Amino acid sequence: MVNFNQIPLNVEEEETDNSSFYLAIGDLMSGVLMVFALLFITTLLQLQEAKEQLSQQRRIFVGELVGHLKGNEIDVKVNEETGEVSVREAILFDEGSAQLKREGKAELSKFIPLYSQMIFSNPDFEREISRVIIEGHTSSKGSYEANMELSLMRALAVTRYIFSEELQFASKAELTPKIMAAGRGEIEAEPEYDHPNDRKVVFRFQFRGEEIGTLD
Repeated sequence: MVNFNQIPLNVEEEETDNSSFYLAIGDLMSGVLMVFALLFITTLLQLQEAKEQLSQQRRIFVGELVGHLKGNEIDVKVNEETGEVSVREAILFDEGSAQLKREGKAELSKFIPLYSQMIFSNPDFEREISRVIIEGHTSSKGSYEANMELSLMRALAVTRYIFSEELQFASKAELTPKIMAAGRGEIEAEPEYDHPNDRKVVFRFQFRGEEIGTLD
């Protein structure tokens, strides 16, 4: 004969087992979330540290670059924040032309060896600087398409001169694989008027992992 008094006891035991199971699952999930939170915080700290090291390397390189260029009286403009080096159109090209002038080649023959020496005289700079980007820039005079084409042709003209047999310097073989030419056209020019300062060729270096800066 069935003892019905035992049935409620079995149900209570089952409910107790289920409660214990859910508590265990909750504790496990809490532990997993804690691990992921710690990993996330650790990764952010590592990225911040890498970004700070990158900024420090950039400041050191820019400081040394500015000092060397001023000491050698080279006719370029250096942005002391970014390290970008600008060479005026009037030095390198006739207006509307992408053919390097004799004076332009003479100025590049002084600047490029020194710029390259700055990169390869320090193992940290050599390792961390992944690209030297040569950018052509124009003013807003003329059509957008023509300016984009002219800026690219000028960047390529400077690049070809660096690659050519005309220009020889100690670290040329190391520098050339890092060089990339780009045309910026009138993107950064004054839109309202034709400003001579907008017509230039810019040398810009890029560090490995510089995309870390996009985390801001």
